[in-house]
Amino acid sequence: MTDLSCNVLVIGAGPGGYVAAIRAGQLGLETVIVEQSAHGGTCLNIGCIPSKALIHAAEEFFAVREAAEGHSKLGIRTSDVGIDLAKTVAWKDGVVRQLTGGVSGLLRKAGVRSVQGRARILDGKTAEVETAERLLRISCRNMVIATGSRPVEVPSLPFGGNILSSTEALSLTSVPETLAIVGGGYIGLEIGTAYAKLGAKVSIFEAKPHILPQYDEELSRPVAARLKALGVTVHVEAVVEGYDAVRGVLRVRHGSTVTESAAEKVLVTVGRQPALEGLGVEQLGLDRDGRFIRTDERGQTSMRGVYAIGDVTGEPMLAHRAMAQGEHVAETMAGHSSGWDKRVIPAVCFTDPELVVAGLLPDQARETGRDVGVATYPLRANGRALTLERTDGFVRVVFEQGSGLVLGLQAVGAGCSELAGEFGLALEMCATLTDIAATIHAHPTLGETVQEAALMGLGKALHA
Repeated sequence: MTDLSCNVLVIGAGPGGYVAAIRAGQLGLETVIVEQSAHGGTCLNIGCIPSKALIHAAEEFFAVREAAEGHSKLGIRTSDVGIDLAKTVAWKDGVVRQLTGGVSGLLRKAGVRSVQGRARILDGKTAEVETAERLLRISCRNMVIATGSRPVEVPSLPFGGNILSSTEALSLTSVPETLAIVGGGYIGLEIGTAYAKLGAKVSIFEAKPHILPQYDEELSRPVAARLKALGVTVHVEAVVEGYDAVRGVLRVRHGSTVTESAAEKVLVTVGRQPALEGLGVEQLGLDRDGRFIRTDERGQTSMRGVYAIGDVTGEPMLAHRAMAQGEHVAETMAGHSSGWDKRVIPAVCFTDPELVVAGLLPDQARETGRDVGVATYPLRANGRALTLERTDGFVRVVFEQGSGLVLGLQAVGAGCSELAGEFGLALEMCATLTDIAATIHAHPTLGETVQEAALMGLGKALHA
């Protein structure tokens, strides 16, 4: 017996799921969304937002502590510096509640019915939801799988006790004396940097030759330099083989040598995988790309009327990609002409300094067979960066020689995350170096560095 029927059933209320549901509701489709915890998914509850809140709190504390120790170049002096991390976490949780409450309100405004519980797919048109009160059966014409991802667990470092995933690391109520980060990607570096600023002795262990291995070393070098300045120890080409909880030490292999490293807490951030366990997806026999669900250009799976968006569909696992996919599949289900022809999905690492990547990296561009040019403009030549007392980093433009077509834009520097929009727009609009160079940028801003990099690519540099 069916308890509810609808046009669209969305399973998972993360960034992709709730956007798909809101847009479907706005387009007049009767929509039900199912979420077993809070609206907003990983990003709003235990990922993007709480981590950025912790990063901000850590930066504020670090600045005050630097002033108290007489290291402020701005002449600021203070004393009696401390932090109540439990209060910080409570503030962070308040930010999360405000945002998740906002999502709930937007869903109601769009006429979407929300059901809290754990869903299990029975077939392509039916799902059961175990709510707190009873088992609810929902039938639908269209189904959207948007259950997100979860941290990858290392067999030799199972989560529990002092071995943390990012979820537990963002909810600690006291600063550990020593913190080991296993994995030198953006999640580990963001959280590790925050705890280093809060006073923890942080060590990072990365199996590849340099941190942020998905990017080239030139981009990661300013981040590595800043980590060193903060007292963070970085070990590359290092494989963590286990943890002795009694003694509080990691066993680490460097080539043929095995050493130990003190670690009160261990944060494991070696990647994420699609959260599909127990969902019943195997009942559908959907085509897969490894662990991920394969979709076509409309976001549809190999079963008609069943769509998948966000982290369950593969890399890049980014909230804004999921949101764009959610809007796209809602338009498709409503019968609108909607094509997925995105040229670029910007990525931001909220490390210190921040790192932004959009489009092709230099080596990736060269692999296409094009005649490629690269122009790099240093932040030390930018007035706004000087006034912010942070000149480490640069802006880089990758372009095609001859036509000047911009193929990629990258930046590393304090506050550079805000350049992601300009980078994405330039690539979506197929901008050339001349387009960017001829666009008047406000002064003094960090955005001027983009214009200056384009001028350098044209051989017309003004401030370099």
